[in-house]
Amino acid sequence: MEDRYAFLAEWFDQHASLLRRFLLFFYITDGSVEMYDLKNRKKYLKRTKCDSVNQEDLFVGNRLNIFSRQLHLVDYGDQFTANKLGSEKERTLALIKPDMVSKIGDILELINASKLMVTKAKMTKLTWSQAEDFYVEHQSKPFFSALVHFMSSGPVVAMELVGDKALSIWRELLGPADSAVALTEAPQSIRAQFGTDAIKNVAHGSDSIAVAARELEFFFPSTVGHGPSNTALFTDCTCCIIKPHAVSAGLTGKILNSISAAGFEISALGMALITELCSGPCMALEIHGADAPRTFREFCGPPYPEIARLLRPNTLRALYGTDNVKTAVHCTDLPEDGILEVEFFFKILDR
Repeated sequence: MEDRYAFLAEWFDQHASLLRRFLLFFYITDGSVEMYDLKNRKKYLKRTKCDSVNQEDLFVGNRLNIFSRQLHLVDYGDQFTANKLGSEKERTLALIKPDMVSKIGDILELINASKLMVTKAKMTKLTWSQAEDFYVEHQSKPFFSALVHFMSSGPVVAMELVGDKALSIWRELLGPADSAVALTEAPQSIRAQFGTDAIKNVAHGSDSIAVAARELEFFFPSTVGHGPSNTALFTDCTCCIIKPHAVSAGLTGKILNSISAAGFEISALGMALITELCSGPCMALEIHGADAPRTFREFCGPPYPEIARLLRPNTLRALYGTDNVKTAVHCTDLPEDGILEVEFFFKILDR
């Protein structure tokens, strides 16, 4: 029998308001897919090539776009798949600290280079009580009060990272907890490059699989509640969406760096899977500032990347767009729609 991977997948049928369950098969030799309807016990999709699905996308928890249907991979479909794909795939929390949020683009570039995937992200501001709860295991230590004060002093960015040995890769990328030690022992690490001391050390990383599960649940609850609120201001703002093709191509960090270098303030950030942008997760941004809809729209450039490269070569679409569909970013067109679009995305993200 030809080798294939099998996953239990769920799709929410909006027209019928039903959650449908399938066995999804991915054939290794040619990258084709096949779907079997579990309820009706019949083939739903015959074996066919689907360019939107690659082997690296196959892990429990991921969402795939298969012919305009968003499938959530909820479990392995057989032991062969679990043995082949599940042994080293891990999830961990990366929490960017308040003084390093401005470096989020650089950090995302390093994460992408390490072959880790960002599957969830949220900019939030922790209250004192939330920071105490998150760092509860440190409450008896002398630096606890200073740590809580620092972590509640400004916005942070929480991200779920997924990949083979994600936990150890992220911790190695960070380097030793004390930035001074990192400078000596791991000079290429993130903390050596950007950190100051043992508290202002760029970012937090989970130290075990069990801790990662608890910490991810804190920011991205799977059951009741929605975790700490996002930082959207809903005033003097415009909306930017980094499109799925740019996210999957690893361009998110570069785009964020370009936005910051141009002097725009990113006042909120989050990842979403939106039906209208059905090829994968996108990243939503609130861009804050006077006359933001007009000035940011100019910075995005003409809607067609080829024209943008001729007329406005330094704009986002000229730099990162590929064609008339894959334009890298969406931005609010009309000034009066800026707040409305930000509300649309960030109310979804904050559910």
